[in-house]
Amino acid sequence: MLVLLESASGFYIFKVNDESKLNQPANLYKEFENAKKATKLLSFECNQKFKDATDALTSTTALIEGKLSKRLKKFLSKKVLSVYSDETLAVADAKLAGSIKEKLDIQCVTSNAVQELMTCIRIHLPELVPDWNEDEEAAMQLGLSHGLGRYKLKFTLLDDLDKELNNYIMRAKEWYGWHFPELSKIIADNIAYIKTVMAIGMRTNAVNTDLSEIIPEDIEAQVKELAEVSMGTEIAPEDLINIQALCQNCLDLHEYRAQLLEYLKNRMMAVAPNLTILVGELVGARLISHAGSLLNLAKHPASTVQILGAEKALFRALKTKHDTPKYGLIYHAQLITQANTKLKGKMSRMLAAKAALAIRVDALGEESSNELGLQNRAKLETQLKFLEEGNIRRISGTGRQQRQQHPQKFENKSKVMIYKDGADSTFVPKNKRKTFDQNQDDEATPSTSTPAVQDDPKINQIRIRTGVLKRSIKEKQSYEQELIRESERLNKMRELQKDEYEINKQQEIINETAMLLPDCQKRITAAYHDLQQLVEGMGEDYAENEIYLAAKALLQESSIP
Repeated sequence: MLVLLESASGFYIFKVNDESKLNQPANLYKEFENAKKATKLLSFECNQKFKDATDALTSTTALIEGKLSKRLKKFLSKKVLSVYSDETLAVADAKLAGSIKEKLDIQCVTSNAVQELMTCIRIHLPELVPDWNEDEEAAMQLGLSHGLGRYKLKFTLLDDLDKELNNYIMRAKEWYGWHFPELSKIIADNIAYIKTVMAIGMRTNAVNTDLSEIIPEDIEAQVKELAEVSMGTEIAPEDLINIQALCQNCLDLHEYRAQLLEYLKNRMMAVAPNLTILVGELVGARLISHAGSLLNLAKHPASTVQILGAEKALFRALKTKHDTPKYGLIYHAQLITQANTKLKGKMSRMLAAKAALAIRVDALGEESSNELGLQNRAKLETQLKFLEEGNIRRISGTGRQQRQQHPQKFENKSKVMIYKDGADSTFVPKNKRKTFDQNQDDEATPSTSTPAVQDDPKINQIRIRTGVLKRSIKEKQSYEQELIRESERLNKMRELQKDEYEINKQQEIINETAMLLPDCQKRITAAYHDLQQLVEGMGEDYAENEIYLAAKALLQESSIP
């Protein structure tokens, strides 16, 4: 049996020397207690390393989706089909195993024993692979995690935090409800409930506990009154310790969610300000995540943006010949939720049209400003108000009321027509008619007005490259400012001696922001050299062009070697 193992640096093939050891997955870890036992059970056969970070990112995203990448297909065709045609291949993912079997006709195995074997191999991977380079593997892991986090991973962290936080709070209410069941009926707010549990502890301590900073005075009086006559059972001190530990986790998750939401708001206003103003930061982030990137989202038309996220419902409606969906992820935007039920479809169509324009301005515009988003949002709000009023606006009453209030008097006035003697004259002034020779002279004389100048493709390319360089520089500046701001917050947390968990989370945010700076610098350097090459290739005819001069000024300001 062969084993296919993937890592950040490439693919590896191992051969299992004794397959009988896999019959007992629970005891498989004993065969990997040290490197000598591991080398007896497994032998290294071959490997295929990635060329660069882009190749690693492409192969890894294919593995995440359960697909067979070109690199892996070529590696298996040369190394496995040609040499080990009769061997079975152990693969961790069932979808990947199905793809390999379908395209290469290689017998694949996936089971719990294979999963345990993969875990044990990763522990002793440096000893099993000859010429293993730990520094190279760490660098590839960092670059791959950065690439996945920036381009391929979906926006699910905030949603997952909400689900986990709700589950934790429900479990805390369930546990503490055995001791004080009346508390959940009095305090409706979840965070206030958790803080009250942390402050009271045992319900017998409620009388002597000050809860004025957590809940209002009338609710505090009810809590203390019901704590004395509660029908709950008694709990042990160990149970209370576990309950309060769970409550502390809830508070930590709530605070981390608030920090993450603030971080998302700042990032969305820096990356897509017009889209954020139209649909909000959460809906905008979900749209960008669903499309893969802001540039990919800018390629979609307004009709696709409208139903993005409702693909299953769309294809199901097309298959069953029913009505297609009117909205997808954009349904949660404020302009659609506040509209009437009959107007939601029309409002989603109008919002998608304006959002498509805003996305293209954010992705391809030269200057990142939110003026377009503010103007379009004001127009949409006005249009929504006009639609909700029923398309009827009463300005000054009906016509009958106007006639009654302002009656008009009609008087018959006779008009006497007088014949003009000057009309008999046949003389034509020179300024009204021109001779045939004069018309020919006018046609021969060139017009003094400046003809419309068509756009030059070279100037358009310079305009696009200038905008790319400006956006890259501004993005790097926003990351640097964010790094300074988050570092100051970390110093304040250390001065106030905050919890170690909060400090570690803040440090993770700083590390993530710091990892974005090298990638920004690479994109700035690439954009700078592309623009410099275009500017140097222009002739003297463009020396007075405003776009050409602005590009040269930007190159002088950037001054990247």
